[in-house]
Amino acid sequence: MSMIQQLVYIAASLLLIIGLKRLSSPATARQGNFLSAFGMLIALVVTLFDQSILSYQGILLGLGIGTVIGVFAARLVAMTAMPEMVALLNGFGGASSLFVGWAVVATAPISSMITSITVLISVVIGGLTFSGSMIAWGKLSEKIGSKPLLFWGQKYLNLFILLIIVINGVLWAQSMDIQLFYLIISAALLLGVLAVVSIGGGDMPVVISLLNSYSGIAACAAGFVIENMLLIVAGALVGASGLILTNIMCKSMNRSLRNVLFSGFGSETSSGGSSEQEGEVNPISSSDAYLILEAAQSVMIVPGYGMAVAQAQHAIKELSELMENNGKDVKFAIHPVAGRMPGHMNVLLAEADVPYDQLYEMDDVNPIMESVDVCLVIGANDVVNPDALQSPESPIYGMPIIEVSRAKTVFVLKRSMNVGFAGIQNPLFFKPNTRMLFGDAKESLNNVVVEFKE
Repeated sequence: MSMIQQLVYIAASLLLIIGLKRLSSPATARQGNFLSAFGMLIALVVTLFDQSILSYQGILLGLGIGTVIGVFAARLVAMTAMPEMVALLNGFGGASSLFVGWAVVATAPISSMITSITVLISVVIGGLTFSGSMIAWGKLSEKIGSKPLLFWGQKYLNLFILLIIVINGVLWAQSMDIQLFYLIISAALLLGVLAVVSIGGGDMPVVISLLNSYSGIAACAAGFVIENMLLIVAGALVGASGLILTNIMCKSMNRSLRNVLFSGFGSETSSGGSSEQEGEVNPISSSDAYLILEAAQSVMIVPGYGMAVAQAQHAIKELSELMENNGKDVKFAIHPVAGRMPGHMNVLLAEADVPYDQLYEMDDVNPIMESVDVCLVIGANDVVNPDALQSPESPIYGMPIIEVSRAKTVFVLKRSMNVGFAGIQNPLFFKPNTRMLFGDAKESLNNVVVEFKE
């Protein structure tokens, strides 16, 4: 590798690191995304000048097809489908690492034990990430059921498959038998499926961040396989940031990663986590909601996945501006696991140009909740469920929530009384200070906006 290529790789690595840092704030996220993409672009360009590349036709064809798919995906995929799109991207990243390892095995003899180990890591983690991400995509898009699929001996089966991978990996490193290599790939793909089907829909945000980390680790291993410094750095960055995010998500749910991966959350409900209606609700109309909001001095808005489904972020932005112009204190309370992927609500509100300084974390708003006149809950269910604090029998008991039930009045915007993605009922809906504003959230908010304008 030439000195110029090495220097370009170092520069690209620095751009990736700076870009990742800039992504930590919505105010600088666009710049961070551009820097990271530019770093990858110059690395790709300098790699294409490598004399070991025999033909550019296949590369250019793949680049063209990928660009077209990427542009159309970015333009056409709805914000509600972003979680499953992220799952697909994680899966494709894992598949890429698998194919890199496979290509090395198929095109050249491997003489180093270190290379054999990195190839195994690349194909095993890559295959597991790909199949697991496909299951996560199915659950998030509701093409398969969101409840975990559990059966007797499942953990032992997973352990048995893992042992098959390890034992055959040792045998393959000694014999280089291609049949053993294919068996390892098949076992990795099966392990990915079994690992994710046992995880419920309520835990999908954690699974998404974990699979993101897996794809980075697989890419890092692939970088060692082909001795590409930039791929090693990029994979390590993705792997480390994904693990950090996974840890943050687990803390936000007050659960360990082991509990998320092996507890089968949502497979059954108890008396504290029933899916049945538990009392009488108090419905309210948009005109009555306006009268209460008009008289309020402080309003807390708590968005959830229902806001994404209804595409109501622009309507709530307009309503918040009208209320601010009327002298009200308006805040947005964001739960770390609201929605179906990390940062889902932040992305939606940023799309509607909601100022970042209006977004508050859960720990900032809970201490002042009793002084809030109206708490407006838009499509959130599990992240405001009081059972997490009050009912030891509930599956979500111990999970930190936004304690909206302590506000003076709570409006909940929902289409119906159906349970949330985790499959458990919310007693908040039946409390005396809660009013249910049924219907499409966007339409309901627009009706309230009309009342304010009139």
